Amino acid sequence: MGMQVWPGRSHPLGATWDGKGTNFALFSENATAVDLCLFNGAGQEIRVPLPEVENYVWHGYVVGVEPGQRYGYRVHGPYDPEEGQRFNAHKLLIDPYAYALDGDVRLDPSIFGYEMGAIADDDTDLTFSTTNSATYVPKGVVVDTSFDWEGDRHPDTPWHHTVIYETHVKGLTQRHPDIPNELRGTYAGLAHPVMVEYLKTLGITAVELLPVHHFHAFPGHLAGTGLRNYWGYDSLGYFAPYGGYSAVGWAGGQVKEFKHMVKTLHQAGIEVILDVVYNHTGEGSHLGPTLSFRGIDNAAYYRLVEDDLRYYMDFTGCGNSLNVRHPQVLKLIMDSLRYWVLEMHVDGFRFDLASALARELYDVDSLAAFFDIIHQDPVLSTTKLIAEPWDLGEGGYQVGNFPLLWSEWNGKYRDSMRDFWRDHDCRLGEFAFRITGSSDLYQANGKRPHASINFITCHDGFTLRDLVSYNEKHNEANQEDNRDGESYNRSWNCGAEGETDDPDILALRQKQQRNFITTLFLSQGVPMILGGDELGRTQQGNNNTYCQDSELAWFDWDLNPDNQQLLDFTRQIIALRRDHPNLSRRHWFQGRDIHGSGVNDIGWYNPDGTEISDEQWHDGEAKAIAVFLNGEGLIAPSYQGDRIVDDSFLLLFNAQAEPQEFNIPRTVQKRPWSLIIDTNQPQGFVQDSHDYKPDQVLTVADFATMVLRCPPLAKPQR
Repeated sequence: MGMQVWPGRSHPLGATWDGKGTNFALFSENATAVDLCLFNGAGQEIRVPLPEVENYVWHGYVVGVEPGQRYGYRVHGPYDPEEGQRFNAHKLLIDPYAYALDGDVRLDPSIFGYEMGAIADDDTDLTFSTTNSATYVPKGVVVDTSFDWEGDRHPDTPWHHTVIYETHVKGLTQRHPDIPNELRGTYAGLAHPVMVEYLKTLGITAVELLPVHHFHAFPGHLAGTGLRNYWGYDSLGYFAPYGGYSAVGWAGGQVKEFKHMVKTLHQAGIEVILDVVYNHTGEGSHLGPTLSFRGIDNAAYYRLVEDDLRYYMDFTGCGNSLNVRHPQVLKLIMDSLRYWVLEMHVDGFRFDLASALARELYDVDSLAAFFDIIHQDPVLSTTKLIAEPWDLGEGGYQVGNFPLLWSEWNGKYRDSMRDFWRDHDCRLGEFAFRITGSSDLYQANGKRPHASINFITCHDGFTLRDLVSYNEKHNEANQEDNRDGESYNRSWNCGAEGETDDPDILALRQKQQRNFITTLFLSQGVPMILGGDELGRTQQGNNNTYCQDSELAWFDWDLNPDNQQLLDFTRQIIALRRDHPNLSRRHWFQGRDIHGSGVNDIGWYNPDGTEISDEQWHDGEAKAIAVFLNGEGLIAPSYQGDRIVDDSFLLLFNAQAEPQEFNIPRTVQKRPWSLIIDTNQPQGFVQDSHDYKPDQVLTVADFATMVLRCPPLAKPQR
């Protein structure tokens, strides 16, 4: 195969087609040589030594190589694990900058850099394997990145108008009866008109997709179980959309299919946020396979134990941590993020275990270089940046400590609201902070309420239906003897564990779901709903479905009457939030008199109508409270500078096991209140147009919420 190989360029990294050939560039600081490996349709391999190295980038231009060409690398260098070096040219390596990958990793002894089973003790990884792994490792694919975006623009939804829907690309549509079989579980399925219309009518403004970076689908601990890595938190390619979610196959078409999905969602006004995993990779610990980074330059890409370079620092529980202290690793992350914004048009990112990215030495550092370079980047600094503000290392829980520009998954919100609605202490002061945007966490450092991403449930844990149906996790299907997953879930089964025919328990569970949804969407901050919670989706008590690519984790679209009613209720309350700026404020409550009216922008009251005292804020057993939201107390004007006036709301929460009588507080008695929500009613929203008089008492049922509304004195200006 007489191919022409020119020196090419060291930039950009990866495989870049220019219409006549392809430039290949790979970073390796400690390699002694790099072979480009090209594969034809029959799987035959042709090795091309890259002729140039500049600034540790090995590169070459191959004339005539076109889109669709499959390729990988073999990197030469020392194999000395005790010195942190694990080069092994017998192993085919994935290009970290590949735009597409063809196929999944297949488990086989050859994908490991050492001889598996050669030594039956801890020195196994010190051996050296000479078997060729090419058959079992995905190949990179040269991609034509051109695409007709048809004038696509980011919806750029303001944070305070944002409603996030966390979902899994495959699980969302895999069982949807109105989506063609060949499109179910794919990017094209998510972009199908049926699904786009569903998301629009639900009222969400952004989908947050579980990892779509190409990942290791069959990690070794799942070998022989029949299970696979469903969630995808073991990344191998930070530029490549996972081909298993493509309706057109693996050979590069997944890139255009992903772009079409983004363009279609944007046309519907829906943003796309990606859950990204830059804290570790799918290569695991020192006993993991050699698939990419480990064989390209182990000591550069991974954080090694300083006094024992054979082993990896592990802040994630997944075997390794990327070395964010190394300039090339930071460059990889930044190049990847910019690629997904500029080339794939996504709108933001949720960073998995983000605290691990801030460990320059050992402790989490809010001034880490990772944050600095994102802050000054003209592309990334304008996207939606969301941190999962913890990792598994010491001092990793960092809720409230991420720098400006960052919003956070507010774990304290989740925990407080779960405690409030079950038989567990939750201080009124804690409840008040969480429902008003968590000013105790974010206000002092200059942030706004949107810094708090409020959620009750997420992919990691119980669904909402299971949160009110199980006291204990039931993860037996994961084949780990129920040892995996969180054991302390702050859940309450309402009187019976799991499935039951008891009508009273079933009614209470439905009511509790409405309570949680009401609390979530009436809280200041940014609401995030776990996809399927609006459908009453159950995982049968499994709170860790990371390995369940099955009906256990897929959405069930065959709704019974109760679940249809829950969906209708969720749609209505999202619409209520969207239509009322009083429920999604840009600024913090001030707790003071507004416009000389004698009424504060927010008020806190006991059931008898008296104000909450200073001592009561510390009460963990008081589970009945009224919250007044003054629609004439919005501080922030419209973007045109007009004063915004909205309806006022009175929220009556009773998380006690007995009904509670509420008096309308004297300070707001003269307003014409009408009841709009009673979660004790199966439909949730009620048709009640009569005014409540000052001397009237409202009885809020046990474990229930009532919401009253009164019109403003002036017409709202929006």
